[in-house]
Amino acid sequence: MPKTALAPLRGVAFNPSDSSENRIHSDEVAKKYGFRGGLVPGVTVYAYLCEPALRAWGRDFLEHGAAEIRLDKPLYDGRPYTVEVDGDAVAVVDEDGVRCAVGRVSLPADPPAPPRFRGDPPVPARDARPDASRAVLEELRDRGLGSFTYAWSGDGELARTAKDEADMHELVRPSALPGNGGLANPSLSLGLANWALSNNVRLGPWIHVESRVRNHAAIPRGTELHTEARILDLFARKGHEFVDLDVAVFAAPDRPVMTAWHRAIYVLRERA
Repeated sequence: MPKTALAPLRGVAFNPSDSSENRIHSDEVAKKYGFRGGLVPGVTVYAYLCEPALRAWGRDFLEHGAAEIRLDKPLYDGRPYTVEVDGDAVAVVDEDGVRCAVGRVSLPADPPAPPRFRGDPPVPARDARPDASRAVLEELRDRGLGSFTYAWSGDGELARTAKDEADMHELVRPSALPGNGGLANPSLSLGLANWALSNNVRLGPWIHVESRVRNHAAIPRGTELHTEARILDLFARKGHEFVDLDVAVFAAPDRPVMTAWHRAIYVLRERA
């Protein structure tokens, strides 16, 4: 049976991370780098790009959907946006007509090969993290990023993608009763890719810029998630320092929930 076609939608951007460790989401620091204010997290914008797929395909998208996204321009808290749709192509456009992010979403017919659970050792304590640098990340590329566990309880900074959860799709409203939603929204699962890096090194302001994601299972509230990651590449471009990650998230060793290739700028160039 053919899947339901995607449809455009409108929303109001929400920054759930203005007090997070990554101060690029705060107005004060973001303005020092030439932005108008704190950036809405890239994983939240990713959730906006996925919203047409969630509305059209529901739980199927959370269980075996795929997405490729690129974040080009900042989106700011409280500003209206539109998710434009052209076939399976999606774009977040702000009120000034600026295309802030683009991507593609799909429901692949064939299931992906499941990631292998390696049983990586836990990451060190956060207060033992070294400052991020090319040399430190080169060492971590050789040694590995370790693993961490996070229990999805329905709260935390990535629980919501809208100021009022009533504006979120019913499946991913965090306070929904069991069986009537309460599933993790797409920003939560991809946010674990960010934490795979920030749990290993102490970062200054940094920015998520691109991801390729494959869902393997929905994440009900109360699920304990185990994340393993490794560094694939490190490079410099236009004064920024980039890192590429390979990330796998599991609810159990034999139950993957998400895999992602994930790119971030871990050191921003100084503003001229």
